[in-house]
Amino acid sequence: MGNRLSKIYTRTGDDGSTGLGDGTRVGKDSARVGAYGTVDEANSAIGVVLACEVPQAVRDVLVRVQHELFNLGGELCIPGMALVHDADITRLEHDLDGFNEDLPPLKDFILPGGGIAAAHCHLARTICRRAERDVVALGRDEAVRPEASRYLNRLSDLLFVVARVLARASAQGEVLWNHERVAR
Repeated sequence: MGNRLSKIYTRTGDDGSTGLGDGTRVGKDSARVGAYGTVDEANSAIGVVLACEVPQAVRDVLVRVQHELFNLGGELCIPGMALVHDADITRLEHDLDGFNEDLPPLKDFILPGGGIAAAHCHLARTICRRAERDVVALGRDEAVRPEASRYLNRLSDLLFVVARVLARASAQGEVLWNHERVAR
């Protein structure tokens, strides 16, 4: 494990730069910092979901996902590091299939909502999609392993299904889009 922080501020970033995990200094607005920052934001959003009442099966999966997202952030922070693997993606697919098994097939678009936990899960899903876009953009200019974007793609699908599970478990249920309610 790396150095432990005994002092939270260092003043080294006051010039608008930050240190990557390999010691390289880059601008705080670099694509790499943006990508792992958005992964961290997605992780925090999942933390908000976990602050709600959720079924234990959902809690178990999302806590594991938080650890995997922390690994992904580390991978993005240390160029050349490999911390997210195919097995992690396969596990997400297994979880997704398990949660989706008892849900009715989709016939309509679903609006974000369906109770506080479901709404927070939808927000986490959209942040995860942004993280995926940021990783893809980073990959245009710098080396990024394909597992990073694949993991985020699958995770956003999982979060969508979990949001459905949470909405159906709440008293509010899923909020279906009604195209006839759109003002013309």
